[in-house]
Amino acid sequence: TYLVSLAFFAILASLATALFFMLRGGSAGPRQSRRMARALALRVGVSIFLFACILLSWKFGLIHPTGIPAGA
Repeated sequence: TYLVSLAFFAILASLATALFFMLRGGSAGPRQSRRMARALALRVGVSIFLFACILLSWKFGLIHPTGIPAGA
């Protein structure tokens, strides 16, 4: 649960950073755009890492799906 919480925090922080650079970078030029793109790329990477961790946890039996049974 700590890994998931940390990953969600990292995703939100990366989005906030990208928003900051987008709002501030009106006439700042390509440097701000590069920083914004890097922040968004980090968000995508962390999201993929989180998805892979959840998928592997399910595959190894560490977490179990709940909810509506299949075919109901």
